[in-house]
Amino acid sequence: MEDDLPRVRGDAASRLAGEPLDSYSQDELSERIALLEAEIERVKAHRAKAADHMKLAASLFKPREPS
Repeated sequence: MEDDLPRVRGDAASRLAGEPLDSYSQDELSERIALLEAEIERVKAHRAKAADHMKLAASLFKPREPS
């Protein structure tokens, strides 16, 4: 049922972007970068899949040309 609730867009990204990094070690920063890069790739893959789905739907439901 949580999928039915509206999402607050940008909230998590805003928190990450504004978080002070001074207390992180070099290793922790490297780990954080790796996690963020993996998340970026996951989001890009999902976006591409959604775009393919929309293209397929558009091709199935496009209006017929008059003959």
